[in-house]
Amino acid sequence: MQPKTYSKKQHGIEIDRIDSKALYVLERLRTANHIAYLVGGSVRDLLLKKNPKDFDISTSAKPHEIKSLFHRVILIGKRFCLAHIHFGKQTMEVSTFRAGDITNEQLITEDNTWGSPEEDAIRRDFTINGLFYDSKRELVIDYVNGYPDTRKGMLRAIGIPFLRFKQDPVRMIRCLKFKARFGFNIDEETHLALTECKGEIVKSSSARVLEELLRMLESGSAQQFFRLMVDYGMMQYLIPTIAEFLETSEGYLIYSYLEEVDKILAESHHPYLQRPILLSCLVFPLLEKRLKLHFADRKRGASLSSIRHECSLLVDDIFSASLRIPKRLRIQTEELLISQYRITPLQMKKSSRIHIPSIPEFNLAIQFFSLRCHIEPAMKELLKKWVRAYQQAMNKEALHCREKKASIVNI
Repeated sequence: MQPKTYSKKQHGIEIDRIDSKALYVLERLRTANHIAYLVGGSVRDLLLKKNPKDFDISTSAKPHEIKSLFHRVILIGKRFCLAHIHFGKQTMEVSTFRAGDITNEQLITEDNTWGSPEEDAIRRDFTINGLFYDSKRELVIDYVNGYPDTRKGMLRAIGIPFLRFKQDPVRMIRCLKFKARFGFNIDEETHLALTECKGEIVKSSSARVLEELLRMLESGSAQQFFRLMVDYGMMQYLIPTIAEFLETSEGYLIYSYLEEVDKILAESHHPYLQRPILLSCLVFPLLEKRLKLHFADRKRGASLSSIRHECSLLVDDIFSASLRIPKRLRIQTEELLISQYRITPLQMKKSSRIHIPSIPEFNLAIQFFSLRCHIEPAMKELLKKWVRAYQQAMNKEALHCREKKASIVNI
């Protein structure tokens, strides 16, 4: 099958918008007589006049051939083998063209059958992600009619949507992800498959689902994405505790936090928020409700040990059903949440001494409290006091470290 090609005059992609290291990798692969294209999301974003987060590359070179061409390469993945080429702190992801059967509904457990550019394009999820960019000829190469769908703002599965969602249910989350990010319409057949196959989502790898959710919390479109996840019934399968809360009259609290996160991430001087803060946006409103329900009748509120116990139970309830949070991320999130009740105890005293605990997560706790103050502006004066006390404590600790280092040197 001959693909459609679109010239620079048609697609409008300027070569200087592509990362120089990506261009170097493409040229190096071509010099070694391999086909190599920019692929997927980066091509889509360039066509939409957005700045790509990553510049992924697909090539005819096998993983071991890629490794032989570059100095710092790590091959990763069993289900889907990739080459990560490292340039200092920056990583370029390079995959070998794959082939896959898009006509059956068997769940994909391995995806390492090498193929041609055409086969690689048609095994991808949506037409807008099935485009290649040839940096030498400055052409967009289209085997799947993705170029017109990008121009029309249409989300369309490649192949039969019902089968493609059965093969890889995470594609349904990705469909809603692109709708939330770009405001695209979903074509009728893909929309019908979304509603019919939503229960299949529980068959997905929990690690992949969690990563997609975390990336959407980082995307600047989190509020719209979680609304869509509830509207399409997928959140009810993945995180039923949060889905149930979002469908109550109190659900606006989570959406308020997500709205603030989206605003912060939209500002150029706030490129990201750490993941414990983002997860806490989902959990904190439920924790507040749980603690007030359990300890409302206690005059002295609740001890931090009691709060820690309730927090751990809640995190188990929310995430253990289908998602397994990495241990470090869970610890950081729980410490952040518990620390909110150091700052704002359930029973606030008229005058309470500010004590900065010696836990590494407290900086995150201060940042999350700052986020809370966007929703409850009356707490801003309290925030100033805690920020001042935290900075003083950090300055004191830094001075102590310098003095200790100096004493060691003198010895």
